[in-house]
Amino acid sequence: MKNNKLLFIGSCLLSILSISTASAQDSTQVITESTEIAEETYSEPIRTFESTRIINGHSVENLRKGVLEFRIEHRFGDLAGSNGGAQNWFGFDNASDIRMAFEYGVTDKFMVGLGRSKGNGNPYRSLLDAFGKYRILHQSATIPFSLSANGTVTYTYQKASDDISSVNYYPKQVHRLAYAAQLNVARKFGESFSIAVMPTVVHRNYVASDDQNTVFSLGGAMRWSITSKVGLLAEYYHCFNQTNLRTNYQNSLGFAIEWITFGHNFTVYLTNSSGFTETQFITNTQEKWSKGQFRLGFCIGRKFEKG
Repeated sequence: MKNNKLLFIGSCLLSILSISTASAQDSTQVITESTEIAEETYSEPIRTFESTRIINGHSVENLRKGVLEFRIEHRFGDLAGSNGGAQNWFGFDNASDIRMAFEYGVTDKFMVGLGRSKGNGNPYRSLLDAFGKYRILHQSATIPFSLSANGTVTYTYQKASDDISSVNYYPKQVHRLAYAAQLNVARKFGESFSIAVMPTVVHRNYVASDDQNTVFSLGGAMRWSITSKVGLLAEYYHCFNQTNLRTNYQNSLGFAIEWITFGHNFTVYLTNSSGFTETQFITNTQEKWSKGQFRLGFCIGRKFEKG
């Protein structure tokens, strides 16, 4: 009897052990299959451009949450033409505009910035600018393009002119303000080539009699990666002006080379625009490439991250 009991207990223990082993194998298989499915469905978002700016204007990219970037931008005078050449050391004797700014990633999708520009004097000087940019879509294996929206406001605190016919007369404080709103659509093709389209509206509260308060512009840009750290850039903004207005204004065109290092971004470029921010380079560019009225400029961006 005693042997029968021991045999019965042993059989039960073997049965329980067999069931436990089978269950563990089934659970491991489920976990493995779930991991494989997750790896198949997840796709890393694609970085379309390497900086939050292209040349003059914004790119579709944002700073990551918690990242602070300090930007120093400098733009010289004309390389050639009547205001360039050897007498002005090909523009190095002059500074058409200088900007310093702090920009910050509030979240991975939303960033803000605050800057101060010397102003190119056509017509503004002593400019403050602030902007916010929100990332709507991020290109991935399932999303064909990236999309962001940004808005900018600028304020000039330069001394008002005594000439009542001047744009700088500023009868009211609100006349010192200008605004820009932009959608940025971008796509990266393969490993090396990116394009962007940037429809933009600029509104200035106070303009000259031969100008218009609201200007619509369509921007286009590209980036070609030479290496993982070096790229070539081109950018163009075409303004749609009313008939018989803004006849002396030109469209902004620029070319650049960009270096990416750990924590730094360096951009060196040539452009016919003499000022920074959309309220200057889109609406107040009067220089012509064909007359040698283009200038050398550079931007240095330094990122600071927690930890």
